[in-house]
Amino acid sequence: MRFFSRLLDRLWAAAASRGAVRMLLLVSFTESVFFPLPPDLLLIPMALAARERALRLAAICLAASVAGGVAGYFVGMFFMDVAGMPIVRFYGLQEQYHAVKEWYDAYSAWAVAVAGLTPVPYKLCTLTAGAFRIDFITFLLASVASRGLRFFVIAGLIYLFGERVRYFLERRFDLVLLVTLVLGVLGFMALKFLN
Repeated sequence: MRFFSRLLDRLWAAAASRGAVRMLLLVSFTESVFFPLPPDLLLIPMALAARERALRLAAICLAASVAGGVAGYFVGMFFMDVAGMPIVRFYGLQEQYHAVKEWYDAYSAWAVAVAGLTPVPYKLCTLTAGAFRIDFITFLLASVASRGLRFFVIAGLIYLFGERVRYFLERRFDLVLLVTLVLGVLGFMALKFLN
């Protein structure tokens, strides 16, 4: 717990620095391929520091994250053996790799939407989506929908409620992601039903 607390303190300090937006872009992009920390950890303090920019920061986060997802997709498609599998092994995600294959068999690229909203490593889904040749447009739409929902819910809460959200998110971050996941799944089910 002490490590997590120190890490959060460093992220709060980084969020106030001059290069914070560039750092948010870099973290959002690389987290989609190989970096271990989610961009939410920077988005939250940056949005709290400038509430009027919260939605703009979420859009930056989304754009960089989806761009990273596209990079991960093509790494998986063309370089899975050389670059993708070493990343999977580095994070000890071999079992999850096979589970994601089953998700794709059952749900196509919409499995990416689940990963985009939950603590399931998004990088695993971007790499495997390319490796398993999931339809690129569906992959892209699922990524935009899930990552957008995740980042804009966080930014929207901060925009509306400010500092009170900081303490709630620090203590209940997993709960926020779970609620977002449930809402996302209900949204996808509604879209499927309407079609």
